[in-house]
Amino acid sequence: MYVLERSQRIPAPLSDVFAFFSDPRNLARITPPFLGFRVIAAPAELAAGSRIEYRIRWAFLTLRWVTRITRWDPPAEFQDVEERGPYRTWIHTHRFIEGPDGVTMHDRVEYALPFGPAGRLVHALRVRRELDAIFEYRRRAIEEIFGGGSRDRAAGATP
Repeated sequence: MYVLERSQRIPAPLSDVFAFFSDPRNLARITPPFLGFRVIAAPAELAAGSRIEYRIRWAFLTLRWVTRITRWDPPAEFQDVEERGPYRTWIHTHRFIEGPDGVTMHDRVEYALPFGPAGRLVHALRVRRELDAIFEYRRRAIEEIFGGGSRDRAAGATP
């Protein structure tokens, strides 16, 4: 199992930040173009039990990815868990903490790849760097959407 953690300060009210992340249509706005990301099916607004189906491109493959919201505690946090997709395990926890100058958003992704030793090799050669690039793109997109901000911490994936 690997863990990827990121924190980002967003200079906006908690209600605005949580509303943005509660709308599945905004996922494409913060996902890099190289993934060819498309939401195929999702509710208009997320809630506990919501199911989201996406298509992503990885190398020359188009993959179906389905996640479900397993924890929903507005406006403090929510969690999505992969039901079907490219990972053996994918648990993404989003936390939002309001402060005097906006919101600090914390992301924690616990994930594992299939295929045992081959999956570990693919992680070392490609997946870890791609996840770093995806979350860096996401950070910059969020800064553009909400205005300036700062990266508090970027921790790479660790086993």
